[in-house]
Amino acid sequence: MNTRELIVEILLEILEKEKYSHLVIRDVLQKYDYLDSRDKAFIKRVADGCVEWKIKIDYIINQFSKVKVERQKPLIRTILCMSVYQLMFMDNIPDSAVCNEAVKLCKKRGFQNLQGFVNGVLRNIARKKEQIEYPDREKDIVEFLSVEYSMPTWIVEKFIEEQGEEITEKILAGFMEIEPVTIRMNENADEESVESLVNEWKKCKVEVGKHPYLSYAYCLKGIDGVRNLPGFEDGLYTVQDVSSMLVCEAAGLKKGDKVIDVCAAPGGKAIHAAQKVGKEGIVSARDLTEYKTSYIEENIERMKIENCEVLIWDAREVREEDIGTADVVIADLPCSGLGVMGKKKDIKYRVSKESLDSLVKLQREILDTVYQYVKPGGILLYSTCTINKQENEDNVKWLTENYPFETESLSAYLPDELKAGEDGVMQLLPGIHETDGFFIARLRKKA
Repeated sequence: MNTRELIVEILLEILEKEKYSHLVIRDVLQKYDYLDSRDKAFIKRVADGCVEWKIKIDYIINQFSKVKVERQKPLIRTILCMSVYQLMFMDNIPDSAVCNEAVKLCKKRGFQNLQGFVNGVLRNIARKKEQIEYPDREKDIVEFLSVEYSMPTWIVEKFIEEQGEEITEKILAGFMEIEPVTIRMNENADEESVESLVNEWKKCKVEVGKHPYLSYAYCLKGIDGVRNLPGFEDGLYTVQDVSSMLVCEAAGLKKGDKVIDVCAAPGGKAIHAAQKVGKEGIVSARDLTEYKTSYIEENIERMKIENCEVLIWDAREVREEDIGTADVVIADLPCSGLGVMGKKKDIKYRVSKESLDSLVKLQREILDTVYQYVKPGGILLYSTCTINKQENEDNVKWLTENYPFETESLSAYLPDELKAGEDGVMQLLPGIHETDGFFIARLRKKA
């Protein structure tokens, strides 16, 4: 297979069979690891780009094709999608080469009778790129934002309803930005060791910058896999978004605290908590399956953490011996993921309006159980990686109305740059904050 044929196979798995994009791309690149690094970079960019911009690409194709995208054969619409992405988003590839390769693929895959159709659509788009008519912002802001930022209309409508038009556009633009890889240094590492590690990265031609919110957070650009960098196997750092790091900050963890992380995989927050509570404290990290807890165990071993136990446990089931014993319960619960669509580009096609209600039901089932583990005066730290009031503010309101908890100001625990959280809750937004979309609520159990 050539690179474009591999891309078509990847997109068929993701867009037609609804498999997770990051897993499909990872598996293909591992299988064809012998490929030149430029070929692998091309495959990843085009595959990711087609998933990210599919709504806009389909809109363009439908302007030039008599047969609308949804009525085309899966292979043909996939070849068109891949080709239009190259025509519209990759200036370094000649339009003629894009069209010719698409026609060759049609023939190779047994669709000689559709070569002319594919060639005609693509050459027409190539000639008239500058004449494409997009939705009018003034007439229909929802359709405009949907096409401009390749986002399903129902999500655009939801964001506008909750955040307003101006903030919504900033969020959608934020999803499209190329973000650096964010890593968390071991907070207990001395300054000299951190400086030495940063210098080693720079020698590897990695662009290194400090994150403005937390002293131990760094942003890396120009890397070819974090695992290949000095210090990874030694457990000197871990990949984690700053929004996730803020959970342990907001929890106000102290040396000697007992922490229960009820949905912990892959273990970033649990390990962060273990480092904060020290040898005098203990963290119990749980998740639903052996597959998930294996990730926690792997990271604990690499990071050389000795005060964190791992349990396979359904968070909806009460663990009697834990009732009233935890200083802090971290409840970072399964959610719709609407805050991380910039990194997980296929979420917007997987989640639906209807699925939100079932997610809220699951979250409340878990909260209905795990609140019992918090000792009187202890903290329940609730968080999600979504932008959705049903899963966020509404759940906090439900908690305080039905259980002995009250929200507590976050201002003493969060960086000054955020200037938020006086009411005990904070919604982080891409395009507004330098993090993923994330929600944090600090609730104290009444004595």
